Amino acid sequence: MRTTARIFTILMVFFLIVGTVYGFMSATYEPLGLEPVGFYGILLLGGLSAMIAAVLGMNARRHPDRPEDDDDAPVSADAGIQGSFSPFSWWPWWVSIAAALCFLGVAAGWWITGLGAVLAIYAITGWVMEFSRGQFAH
Repeated sequence: MRTTARIFTILMVFFLIVGTVYGFMSATYEPLGLEPVGFYGILLLGGLSAMIAAVLGMNARRHPDRPEDDDDAPVSADAGIQGSFSPFSWWPWWVSIAAALCFLGVAAGWWITGLGAVLAIYAITGWVMEFSRGQFAH
């Protein structure tokens, strides 16, 4: 995690520098002055990178012995159970249909977004509670 925190710290510095240069260049050379959307967007991206770096840095202090931070660690050092995934679940398919309806609703009509949101709530609840109803119960 320490390595990932460093990467996001470098990204934070990069975005803050690029955002400042972009703001200066757009304020100098644009006829209407500072272009606000890109300038603030890039600066906010630097802020988001800073938040991710801070969280990863705090976790690196709590869990210092991660294999990705050891230059001499073998590949098998990170082996083991990475999570519990259901191989025969239909819930991700329903969640993707709900997300597609929500995005379609933004372009075609807001009522479709409402329909997608209702389906999304049902599908996400089903996916989260899948193992609470027993194995392979859909």
